[in-house]
Amino acid sequence: MRVVFASGLVAVLFFPASIAAQFPNSEPAALPALASLPAAPAPHQLPADPPHQPPPPPALDPCTVKNTGATTAVTGAMRALDVLGFTERSAAAAALPVISRVCIPHLPIINWYARFLTGPLVKPLSPREKAHLAVHNLIDPFNLITIAGISAISVAANPHSAYGPGFRGYGRYVGVSFTQDMTGEFFGTFLIPSITHQDPHYHRMPGAPISHRMLHCVDQVEWTQADNGRGMPNYGNLVGFAFDDAISDLYVPDERHNLASSASRYGLALATAPVDNCVIEFLPDVARHIHIQIVIFQRIINRVSINSAP
Repeated sequence: MRVVFASGLVAVLFFPASIAAQFPNSEPAALPALASLPAAPAPHQLPADPPHQPPPPPALDPCTVKNTGATTAVTGAMRALDVLGFTERSAAAAALPVISRVCIPHLPIINWYARFLTGPLVKPLSPREKAHLAVHNLIDPFNLITIAGISAISVAANPHSAYGPGFRGYGRYVGVSFTQDMTGEFFGTFLIPSITHQDPHYHRMPGAPISHRMLHCVDQVEWTQADNGRGMPNYGNLVGFAFDDAISDLYVPDERHNLASSASRYGLALATAPVDNCVIEFLPDVARHIHIQIVIFQRIINRVSINSAP
């Protein structure tokens, strides 16, 4: 058995050698060349991400800006009074802002003064809208600033008047001036126009010659338009000025209470009314070019004409 296994092993080892001896010049067959594979596709290039930019800030609501400014102003005024010792607030209360709102956001805001300037284009006002216009004219910031400024100048220039000197006299002057404005707006803008169906607006004539516009300023003091657009006497001035003077006699200090003085004040009010109309008539044209707020000029002229009455 071992002999047979050894013989087979020898045959296996020497069989290739014998084959090579029979074919000395032969070469091993070459392997077939592999077919070239197609090139791999280039990877898809994604577009580069744009540089990160912060989102634009949200647009500020004009009403929010007004409320913020009012809160800042009132808070500063209250802290100034705390420093001067006019108020007695705790330190915790003084550290908090005084939230003030002059308008409500997300509600339509009507520019009543712009409607006052548009002349015949405005729609007839209901009594409620006339009352709204009177209140707006009274609490207009420029009206309040004018009252405060002229009161301070008047008290400082004449501290020995019937109002008295110092903060007490200043407070009295502001109160009297504000009450006079309130009376004028109540009768001249709300009550009398509502009863007589008068349009309280001043109707401008922007396309007319200057001479016609000046005559119109004088004419509108006595003659104006009704709610239906027809002409009518300006009872808001003709009757309202008389009511204003009669009520002023009850609280304005150092004012002569006789018929001659009352007639003089009434005539002065009628004489200075065209000046107010001229402000409304012409200053919008100037403001269109130099971008100024015209309301303050009207308020100053109104206040000067009232204070100049005997």
